[in-house]
Amino acid sequence: MEIEILDADYLNETHAQEIALLMNSYAADPMGGGNPLAEKVKNNIAKELSKRPYAFSVMSYINGVAAGLVNCFELFSTFSCKPLVNIHDIIVLEKYRGRGLSQKMLDRVENIAISRGCCKLTLEVLEENRIARSLYSKFGFSDYELDPKMGRALFWQKVLKNTHINTL
Repeated sequence: MEIEILDADYLNETHAQEIALLMNSYAADPMGGGNPLAEKVKNNIAKELSKRPYAFSVMSYINGVAAGLVNCFELFSTFSCKPLVNIHDIIVLEKYRGRGLSQKMLDRVENIAISRGCCKLTLEVLEENRIARSLYSKFGFSDYELDPKMGRALFWQKVLKNTHINTL
């Protein structure tokens, strides 16, 4: 089994198609919301990511077949006055799980973050996604809190009027 980890090229048509395929698989999975992506999203996701200089993605392949994807965004920590990397999506197709792809892709993301002078990596995970939580804990992620008396940080969202999360 040949495993390859590489940085995605959003303007490469093959990568763009594979990103759409992997994202759609994730969106259709219960951990991604259970709904496939709209055609507009699938057709434009790589192009839209390419317009954002702070976005980058890492892909994994098994025997030349796209098997996994991590989408990231460089942000800024005001408390550290340094950049950080938020890991927005981690995807491994079901038939390729259990082969260490997430770990290998996270290693690549961490190396990119270090090379950019970032102070930390952040991500969100669903409370009931125990497999992912276990992986992230092993990789060194943990709950976030500034002061234990104030409790853990929570990730909230507000969907804006006249927009839909899964459409362009």
